[in-house]
Amino acid sequence: MTTEQSYDLKKLVSDISADVVGWRRHLHENPELSFEEEKTADFVFETLKSFGNIELTRPTKTSVVGKITGEYPGKTLAIRADMDALPIDEENNFEFASKTPGVMHACGHDGHTAMLLGTAKILSQLKSNLHGEVRLVFQHAEELFPGGAEELVNAGVMDGVDWVIGTHLWSPLEYGKIGIVYGPMMAAPDTFHIVVKGKGGHAAIPHDTIDSIAIAAQVVTNLQHVVSRNTDPLDTLVLSVAKFIGGTAHNVIPGSVELTGTVRSFKPELRNQVPELMERVVKGVTSAHGADYEFNYEKGYRPVINHDDVTKIVEETVRDVYGSESIKHMAPNMVGEDFSAYQQAAPGTFFYVGAGNKEKGITYPHHHARFTIDEDALEKGVNIFVHAAFKFLND
Repeated sequence: MTTEQSYDLKKLVSDISADVVGWRRHLHENPELSFEEEKTADFVFETLKSFGNIELTRPTKTSVVGKITGEYPGKTLAIRADMDALPIDEENNFEFASKTPGVMHACGHDGHTAMLLGTAKILSQLKSNLHGEVRLVFQHAEELFPGGAEELVNAGVMDGVDWVIGTHLWSPLEYGKIGIVYGPMMAAPDTFHIVVKGKGGHAAIPHDTIDSIAIAAQVVTNLQHVVSRNTDPLDTLVLSVAKFIGGTAHNVIPGSVELTGTVRSFKPELRNQVPELMERVVKGVTSAHGADYEFNYEKGYRPVINHDDVTKIVEETVRDVYGSESIKHMAPNMVGEDFSAYQQAAPGTFFYVGAGNKEKGITYPHHHARFTIDEDALEKGVNIFVHAAFKFLND
């Protein structure tokens, strides 16, 4: 059975596109931070409940899972959307701009949630045509480690799932394009915290101090050698010191300096090697100058590695719905995503929906105070989810 013989999925999606935009705007106006998405989860739960034909559960107080079980036996496809916002003051002047000071949907999660609600509405109406089960995962806390995905996997949300898919509205990708990535897609985002411990004193009498500022500056410089001189140039690795805190006055050399940053990688063996290489540098530089140090390294999410077989089905879906010209094969990037937790439980793929539009002035990057999306992209996301559900389960 093919979807086109029985009903026009694209028309069904088009008919609810205004609803999807409305849901996105409601969520954008009422953002909540990671692990605090109680009102968001309540809204999602009540909206899903209004559709009917969906079995609803709350694995955590800030997440929702819906199950649509078809009339025929079959396999199970999970579709995931994240719901949390970021601690950013919005600078857009939309009518639906954030009402919550200091909190903003600056990454597109409001759109992800709205697209999955639209998917749920369509599939709940077509339950009698489905083989197997579609599991709708509305996840909390993607932006804040340890993240909501791992928590939901541990709660059994992925039990019995055969495949999992998800998407990210992507502002660097122009509207109309769907980004497909085979294999490694997003890096493991680890964090580190270093304290350089010197001896404080008067800035005019530096010989009586152990200058933590000067030593920490050398630590920053020498840490760059971990990438440029201690690892294979063909391996993908990023090491960035993003915070340097030290000092209180122009004439005081501080007793200590704090450094914080991130390491991004794909290979497990390289990821395990980096902390040792970093600490060797920190220890060497500080000991050479009579200082001491503290070094803490925390592993974040696993890298997102797409499964080829699942990716191929999603690519075929995009080609069927929008044509080959809409597909853009993309290279990996070094941002992190906890969708990787689901891929540990079932074969899965993550793809991009182009949401940037220079003609409309939609050019600001993710996590920017003026970030937004081309809302026309929402319909494309729903179309891919709905068509993919039938392709995975019925074809």
